[in-house]
Amino acid sequence: MEMTLRWYGSDFDTVTLEQIRQIPGVTGVITTLYDTAPGEIWSRERIRAMKNEVAAAGLHISGIESVNVHDAIKTGSDDCDKYIDNYIATLENLGKEDIHLVCYNFMPVFDWTRTELARRRSDGSTVLAYTQEAVDSLNPEDMFDSIVSDTNGTVMPGWEPERMAHIKELFAMYKNIDNEKLFANLKYFLERIMPVCDRYDIDMAIHPDDPAWSVFELPRIIINKTNILRMMHMVDNPHNGVTFCSGSYGTNLENDLPDMIRSLKGRIHFAHVRNLKFNSPTDFEEAAHLSSDGSFLTCLRL
Repeated sequence: MEMTLRWYGSDFDTVTLEQIRQIPGVTGVITTLYDTAPGEIWSRERIRAMKNEVAAAGLHISGIESVNVHDAIKTGSDDCDKYIDNYIATLENLGKEDIHLVCYNFMPVFDWTRTELARRRSDGSTVLAYTQEAVDSLNPEDMFDSIVSDTNGTVMPGWEPERMAHIKELFAMYKNIDNEKLFANLKYFLERIMPVCDRYDIDMAIHPDDPAWSVFELPRIIINKTNILRMMHMVDNPHNGVTFCSGSYGTNLENDLPDMIRSLKGRIHFAHVRNLKFNSPTDFEEAAHLSSDGSFLTCLRL
């Protein structure tokens, strides 16, 4: 197991590679070409330049988070094959540049969802938080505006303003997509990309939907043990794996995280080690690792 830190690139991240290198135990970064749009092909030249910049700081690229999946792929629209072809081309270029891990998600419209980006805790620290009551009171079109003031000018992955500007069109695209259709579209996508993953030994690590239930009545499928095992079995390839994000699966208190880890043996390609504090079953916030109950510590041991 390798300890890594996410880095958004020198043009977008206030944390420098030199600072990351000083963190005890961290030897690599998880990064991305942050200024590329979903569906765009990543060139070998840009990938190599990113690799060289990281290597010059004494680190290496351990994986990519994310190569975002175009909504045409998720909805199975008429042009989905064009975007899958582009995705395959990007994976091939990553493989040729010796990068073998890609974290991605298959969430409709919104990426991870939080209602507060800076809830203040008793020790003075600020954390991400979610309250279902706040979501229920919002029109989906106002979701981005409700949190943008907390971003301090940072562009959040999955919440890019250019994409959120078309939120009405995005909701229209998913109008007739239910869980079964979304599963079918994920299966088709995985079947198409597995050959290039086999050729270049690229592990695809799907990130769970966050929170692990439907938001604004949109379908969400990567939410629990049953569904993630279904995904494994429908495309039974060792490169078809998961990002085990304890802070995402853990949003649903019915998820037995240690049991899920045991059931996914050999298919957890990447992990986000996060902890949550619950104020109610639908009101939670990020919490320090050592403030956990026993289940979180069990996950670390596994």
